Amino acid sequence: MPIIAALVGIVLGAIAAIAYMRTAKQGSLHEADEKIQSAHAQAESLIGDAKRQAETLKKEALLEAKEEIIKNKQAAEAEDKQRKSEIRTLENRVMQREESLDRRNDALDKREHQLSSQAGQVEKRSRELEELCAKQTSELERIADLTREDAHKELLDKVRGEVTHEAATIIRESEQQVRAECHKTAQEILSLAIQRCAADHTAEVTVTSVHIPSDDLKGRIIGREGRNIRTFEQVSGVNLVIDDTPETVVLSSFDPVRRETARVALENLIADGRIHPARIEEMYHKAADLVQQRVREAGEQAAFDTGIHDLHPEIVKTLGALRYRTSFGQNVLQHSLEVSDLCGVMASELGLDVVTAKRAGLLHDLGKAIDHDVEGPHAVIGAELARRYGEKPVIVHAIEAHHADVDPNTVLDVLVQAADAVSASRPGARRESAENYIKRLEKLEEIANSHDGVERTYAMQAGREVHVMVQPDKISDAQSTVLAHDIAHQIEEEMEYPGQVRVVVIRESRAVDIAK
Repeated sequence: MPIIAALVGIVLGAIAAIAYMRTAKQGSLHEADEKIQSAHAQAESLIGDAKRQAETLKKEALLEAKEEIIKNKQAAEAEDKQRKSEIRTLENRVMQREESLDRRNDALDKREHQLSSQAGQVEKRSRELEELCAKQTSELERIADLTREDAHKELLDKVRGEVTHEAATIIRESEQQVRAECHKTAQEILSLAIQRCAADHTAEVTVTSVHIPSDDLKGRIIGREGRNIRTFEQVSGVNLVIDDTPETVVLSSFDPVRRETARVALENLIADGRIHPARIEEMYHKAADLVQQRVREAGEQAAFDTGIHDLHPEIVKTLGALRYRTSFGQNVLQHSLEVSDLCGVMASELGLDVVTAKRAGLLHDLGKAIDHDVEGPHAVIGAELARRYGEKPVIVHAIEAHHADVDPNTVLDVLVQAADAVSASRPGARRESAENYIKRLEKLEEIANSHDGVERTYAMQAGREVHVMVQPDKISDAQSTVLAHDIAHQIEEEMEYPGQVRVVVIRESRAVDIAK
């Protein structure tokens, strides 16, 4: 057993030694394999890193190349866009120049056509006149019993009549053609809008409202086919406006005396109840007398208020007329009283004659009462009137010099000038627009009255219409048309006004007889 055990031990020891040796050998091999694998892994890692770096560099290079390409492309597109814009600008200029040349060519062609047409008309007219003159000359030569003067007069009368009739026909045809072509144009619409605006702006100084008991009276005031209102406007020269305003009619005129007379006449007609053309004329004349009486009373009151009691009656009457006159929207009589008081105060402070100073201040604007009828500056007109009725030379010179129409040479002249400026320049004293408006309407009436055969003229509708009454024995129907055209042409040449002015020439005949 010990031997077996020893043998077994030996065997086991040998087996263990062999196992140990094998184990040691396998460990060396395994360690070598691990080192080789580690070297391979490091090599593969380095190769991978190199590949990744190469890929990164490649991508960066590609990106830089793409950015460069994009920048070059954008620059090329911007340059191309700028060149296209310049080309389009040049094309537009060329097109505009071509259009301008086309328009000029069209205008020249049209002008050439008009000139040729006018030349033809002038030539035709010349031939007609030559034929007419030849015909008249031959006719007069056949009349042996006429003297040279008689023949000359007959020829002129006949030619004048024919030319007047033909001119009236041409004017009518031209007016109808213009109305047909321009009725709906924007220019006319704008003109009417401007006229309405101008009438509203001056309403506060040009209209008077008259209360009536009932709206039923409006129809009676108008009358059958408008004869009553037409007669009232022709007699008074005041525009009578009847609208939807309850129990009110409006009188419109730039002349306050005329408007006041019409107001009194209309109120008396309403109170009387008998409204017809003959009664209208009668009431208007009575109202005119009443207003003249009020004018005298106003002049006497002004003289009393200033303490001046030796004025000539005509000067008192003229002074009272200033109650119904305005200058730049300021009542002239009130302005004269203010100037008189200011002159008195300043003269008292300077130790001058107070009464003389107040007298000069009261009369300084006397000419404004009659400057409608007399030509010239109102200061010169007033001075001449004062001189005519016995005023002292120092008063006359102060009146004439208050607007520097003559040089001031006394202290009184300077006082009147200063007082006039103070009264006119105080806040709210004057409105220049109202004065310009009234001056324009006065000029309209003056132009119409300057023509032969005109009996009287009234500016109506805030200066949009001028009613011209002519003498029927001097102006025929054909001459009325020519007269309306001449007045309208003169207004266009000499005046500036908003919109348009309608000239209405009225020619009527009356036959009056008395039943006994």
